[in-house]
Amino acid sequence: MVRTRQSLDAGLDHLAASETAFAGVMDRLGRPEPRISETGVATLLRTIVGQQVSVASARALWAKLEAAFGSPPDLAAILAASDEDLRAAGMSRQKAGYARSLAGLVLSGELDLDRLPEDDEEAIELLTRIKGIGRWSAEIYLLFAEGRADVLPAGDLAVQIEIGRLLGLDGKPSEKQVRELAEKWRPHRGAAAVLAWHSYNSDVI
Repeated sequence: MVRTRQSLDAGLDHLAASETAFAGVMDRLGRPEPRISETGVATLLRTIVGQQVSVASARALWAKLEAAFGSPPDLAAILAASDEDLRAAGMSRQKAGYARSLAGLVLSGELDLDRLPEDDEEAIELLTRIKGIGRWSAEIYLLFAEGRADVLPAGDLAVQIEIGRLLGLDGKPSEKQVRELAEKWRPHRGAAAVLAWHSYNSDVI
């Protein structure tokens, strides 16, 4: 897991022993802190609301949705709401469709967020049945909400840039290349992503 200091440190220790570049990052910048999101529908709904908008805009839209549908938002009410009601709550037509998809899958029992498959790929396949939730969003949820230790969002731009830089590659590796490089980091690929973000954000700051 990557949800606790102890579990994240175990992964980071493994990475430092297998990759000198990772050990160097920790010597230079220290260790990243665990990143935790809540499990459940609200986190996925927040993901949908926050797509393609700034952090500030996402917060404002979420507050508007909660004002209209409760805190946390009532899925049955969202599923029954008209396009006009959802638009009044700040949802575009596309995001309204995504929200209805999430609500429908959860209310029907097809998606049980308390009992996602233990196999990461099976869990990703199930989460991506939600319209608007792609592989990256599913991996982010599994990594930070469930703390799964070996989930690697290899399609993340910052992860690609930083892995390439740390390993001395020519240019940014593709998602496929990052996954190939990360095979030797199993079963702690999640910690590698957390460390890559830590390094990337420290350099940006």
